Amino acid sequence: MRSRSALALGAAGLLAAAVAAAGADPAFRLAAPGYAWSFPRDHSTHPGYRNEWWYFTGQLAAEGEPARRFGYQLTLFRVGLVPERPPFDSAWSAANLAMGHAALSELSAGRHRFSEVLARETPFLGGFPPFPDPLLAWVRAPSGTEGRWTVRREGDGFALAMEDRAQGFALRLSARPRKPVVLQGPGGLSVKSAAPGHASLYYSLTRLETSGELEVDGRRYRVAGESWMDKEVGSSQLGPGQVGWDWFSLQLADGRDLMLYALRRADGSVDFASATLVDAAGRPRWLAPGEWSARSDGRWRSPATGADYPAGWRVEVPGEGIRLTVTPLLADQENRARAGGLFYWEGAVSLSGDGGRPAGQGYVELTGYGRENRPPL
Repeated sequence: MRSRSALALGAAGLLAAAVAAAGADPAFRLAAPGYAWSFPRDHSTHPGYRNEWWYFTGQLAAEGEPARRFGYQLTLFRVGLVPERPPFDSAWSAANLAMGHAALSELSAGRHRFSEVLARETPFLGGFPPFPDPLLAWVRAPSGTEGRWTVRREGDGFALAMEDRAQGFALRLSARPRKPVVLQGPGGLSVKSAAPGHASLYYSLTRLETSGELEVDGRRYRVAGESWMDKEVGSSQLGPGQVGWDWFSLQLADGRDLMLYALRRADGSVDFASATLVDAAGRPRWLAPGEWSARSDGRWRSPATGADYPAGWRVEVPGEGIRLTVTPLLADQENRARAGGLFYWEGAVSLSGDGGRPAGQGYVELTGYGRENRPPL
């Protein structure tokens, strides 16, 4: 039997092929207007689209040690190789790859850890059970660690689990929504480009009351805090000439939430942008481009990849009285994946208002920085 590391290398080759063929297969469905959302069904998988992910980020504090704070990310991806499973009489026949990314920022200790796993969608390695199965996505843990990484429905919320013994961290969390589902864009269609066909089906749960356990270098912490969940489904998201995005999920101290993204060209200019403001009761308002701005006021260069990232921003929505300074809580929160050679900055941030008053918390994701590092979307 082949070792799990060998299987991962085989899957990495398939991922490279999927990246090379991104957007090339017209048999995949495109995200389009008029999708009929239904929950909890739409928390489950959407066969026929090329890409899909279940994405969670949050900031947590250790019980009894409020100064010991953490930021975390857990994302499980379905990466389509072909629209339907090939008709081969083999358990190794697969239409998708199952990929997981997990990160833990030890904010009080100044350390960032990242783990990844990649496998074929097979009964042994990973999968995406259809509704009504409460298990939404899973993938085998990295070599040397037993068990699975999982995202599952748990009542009206979610249960998250991952472990990587080599990287020395694990999480087991429950996340309960405090606000209803927010559709990102009219009808949940998030348009990414003026060119036709570049869009995703996109929704968020912007406030998830989160509790559970983190394990760091063998020490266990009971933790509690707040998380943000995104789910996107699509087949051709980045438009022609786009190299990546800057994405913000901001949880304001006054109870409002703000999602912003800007898709960039190779010269750093913004090609397309979108934003949603969610009030304290959970009602969304989609913001026009002229209603908001996000300007970088600093830089950070990765010593590992040489990528030069923005670091620190001024975010404003003048008509809503929002003027925020967004500050990374740790400079190096770069995730560096072995499979496919991709890297991106995904980090916990603090929010401050006029006079430096605390104004909330959030996460920022920066992709497509560095040479030849365009996301495969």
